[in-house]
Amino acid sequence: MKIIVPIKQVPESSNVKMDPETGTVIRAGVETVVNPLDLYALEAALRLKEQYGGTITVLSMGPPQAIRALKEAVAMGCDDAVLLSDRKFGGSDTHATSYTLAQGIRKIDGYDVIITGERATDGDTAQVGPGIAAWLDIPVATYVSKIDEVRDGRIHLERLVEEGYQLLSAHLPCLITVVKAVAIPRLPTLKGKIHSMELNIPTFGAEDLNVNPDFLGLKGSPTKVVKINTPKVTRGGKTVTAHDEVSLKAAVDELMDLLEKKGVLP
Repeated sequence: MKIIVPIKQVPESSNVKMDPETGTVIRAGVETVVNPLDLYALEAALRLKEQYGGTITVLSMGPPQAIRALKEAVAMGCDDAVLLSDRKFGGSDTHATSYTLAQGIRKIDGYDVIITGERATDGDTAQVGPGIAAWLDIPVATYVSKIDEVRDGRIHLERLVEEGYQLLSAHLPCLITVVKAVAIPRLPTLKGKIHSMELNIPTFGAEDLNVNPDFLGLKGSPTKVVKINTPKVTRGGKTVTAHDEVSLKAAVDELMDLLEKKGVLP
């Protein structure tokens, strides 16, 4: 079985900043980590490999420093990795990102299952995984919480839905996006770290892929952020301090009056 896991390097949650001119995330000089939800996709892939054999290729699109994220995935147990990096990819929305990743997967040539995280913590759209499947014209199952088995060219799954769980199967090759319930991510091993240090990770740019330049980067992004503002949270609250029984009763009476005015009390 050949498995491909697209991952993303994202800013740490406390360091997310936006460029007001382009409406894109500022990544230069910001501490980054592997998208936490992609770790569950990696673990799901590793468990499939342990059960059915095969190889796992981890793929990412980003600046050269994204190599670090790829090496971390290899240290967990993945076999090899590929980086898609080119200034022409900069500023991509989910449409352009999924297109570029799909072309990178075509460059890798051959796969049975593509596994992605539910979403990225910086964009929070959950669109890239299904977008890749659309570009590759393969079946997609989202919010997968359990992989039951792979048999007779089909993968059998449990999918998390609002009402509970949905049992389904999909023809291979296909793409699935997984939620946290699918598995608990493992830690990198010493053997994996040694392999990641020795691994030569190829980097492909726009010239290496069979791409339409009109679909890349900002130019190929049909969605644009036209305005960014920070909401102001204002609270006209009042602090009442009770020092004795008299002031405590006054505070309770004042609170009850406020709740009545707000229509909270029946």
